[in-house]
Amino acid sequence: MAEATTTEQVWGPERAGGQGLDPEQQESGERALLALLDDPEVRDHVDLVLTCRGDTYEVWSRRGLLRFQRLCRGGAQAFRVVEQVGANPVARTEVDLVASIEEECAAATRSGFPTADANAAFIEPEELSYPFALERIAQLFDSPFTGDLVVSPKCYAFGVQLGQHGALDVLQSRAPLVFAGPGVVPGTYLMPVRHVDIAPTICHLMGFPLIDGRDWSGRRASARGAEPDVYLERQDGRVLQEILRANGSARPERVYLIVFDGLSHSELMYLWATRDPAVRNLRRLLDRSAWFAYGSVVNFPSITWPSHSTILTGAWCGHHDIVNPTYYDRARRQPLAPQAQGMLTEGFLGNAVETLYEAFRRVYGPHALTVSIHEPQSRGAQHAALEQRVLGPRDRLRAYTREFLDHIDPRYQAEGKDSVYREAVLDARGLAQLLALLDDPALPPPVFVAHEFALTDGAGHEYGPHGAGLRAAVAETDRRLGIVLDVLERKGLSKSTLFVITSDHGMAAQRVELRANPARHPERMGMSTITGEPMIWLRDLAIRVERAPDGRTARVFVFDNDADSNDERLPVEGAEVRVTAGADRLVAHLRTNAAGVAGFAIPADRSAAEIAVSIRHPDYNPRHVLLDGRSLAPSARERLFGSLR
Repeated sequence: MAEATTTEQVWGPERAGGQGLDPEQQESGERALLALLDDPEVRDHVDLVLTCRGDTYEVWSRRGLLRFQRLCRGGAQAFRVVEQVGANPVARTEVDLVASIEEECAAATRSGFPTADANAAFIEPEELSYPFALERIAQLFDSPFTGDLVVSPKCYAFGVQLGQHGALDVLQSRAPLVFAGPGVVPGTYLMPVRHVDIAPTICHLMGFPLIDGRDWSGRRASARGAEPDVYLERQDGRVLQEILRANGSARPERVYLIVFDGLSHSELMYLWATRDPAVRNLRRLLDRSAWFAYGSVVNFPSITWPSHSTILTGAWCGHHDIVNPTYYDRARRQPLAPQAQGMLTEGFLGNAVETLYEAFRRVYGPHALTVSIHEPQSRGAQHAALEQRVLGPRDRLRAYTREFLDHIDPRYQAEGKDSVYREAVLDARGLAQLLALLDDPALPPPVFVAHEFALTDGAGHEYGPHGAGLRAAVAETDRRLGIVLDVLERKGLSKSTLFVITSDHGMAAQRVELRANPARHPERMGMSTITGEPMIWLRDLAIRVERAPDGRTARVFVFDNDADSNDERLPVEGAEVRVTAGADRLVAHLRTNAAGVAGFAIPADRSAAEIAVSIRHPDYNPRHVLLDGRSLAPSARERLFGSLR
């Protein structure tokens, strides 16, 4: 029997491991918030700063502060506002805002940047929304790898490329989503959907059995008192029942998942609506598809490696653990960089999730062929070149590669866009891999292919989300897709294939003259951090101050605030300790020993509230406390909002 629908429980971070701000980080956390939101150098580049403290999540902005909790209410996810100061920075959650090129230009004009060129549509936060904001923020802090602070820049204020993504706003969080094939009712659908819904919908269409997996809450169905009710080991999304044929009789035999990396929803919809020849092959699928008018809301952060893993697992990044292109393992003191590494990255994926490749083999058996074509998430795929697993005849692979390399548009190199050219080479090699596999008589047709087309992302960055160079890249990618569609038709596989078309994130025009990168600002102003945009990990000290019962002596214990793999805080030797009584009276100046302890005499005529202790170490942020343990940290709330309530 399922759990009662009347129960309500606060559902804080799933796996505590240092993410967010703990009480030892009050001082550094407040300093970082003020650096990001009050320093004139960067404050106009920042939209939101996100964190959590205990079981409460915080959204900071110059517009206001929102504190909220996630609830498990009768088994369903819900949210409760704990406090609001000023305006709610993420109050608008509509998915239909700025959903077209025309609307982007209109929003930019209202923002004070009048333009008819969507490649120069710079939009202020007041004109944007934040779909599924509370869910997407809360999930992120379920992973112990997430930073202490997460910065969401204004949609036009990051980096020196014409197009960028990564933020929480709708423009960077909206990706196209299309289903076409057996079991799908073609048409236009207006409801809000999320990228975590893609994988379970695929599983349902393929007729997979329900299993005793974990839902959004991290609990198995059996632990929730329910029958098996999910399709994947961890499933945060739902089946998109609205697009399915009622009788369920039509069932695809295979799935071809197509990811046009970084292609914005509004750009694809514009090209389709205007019958642009750049998408003539995509139209072969789009014209008979179920498509979502307002796209699909991607993972947050809206960045390649986390988002692809969400598409392939049906789980948010806070649950699959690839939380960012680069992130930090506090327990091992180790930076991790799957996106920078590029190859052999499937091991970064958490063990609590299941990929679609793994699910297909679980259902169809170990001999079912699953294929990753340069997909950033390939765990479980038999063919995955990025994991150095390559199937198919090498002679055919080499021949196809030579042929497709000759078809790359010469403009990229001619215009000095070498990074775009490299993405085109990657896509040419990927196409060669897929055709070599389909040519191999020793291999069965794959039951699942995830095909990453990287060129559209590279072009979106370099030429902008709606630039002429981007549209040339779309046309080139469309030609590659057309070759695959022709092969599937010749082999009689097309009609029995479910096609899913999407992207991993949106893309927004940037004011490159700003050279904005606000997440690096605390580091640049001297704070001890590990920064992987948009996340900040603060390197902090945990301290304990004790005064002897007779009031003659005291001691301070100093530890690394990040626990190690044994969940222990290690002592910090050599930390400088200064003890003062009043502004000009130095009581003690010493350093901690190997046990992280410094002991000192104190004036018996002063109370603990009159004696201040400062602790410094070159590897950590400083601490300033009174002998009674109270922090001397500045207050970001008072500085930003004063008496505002």
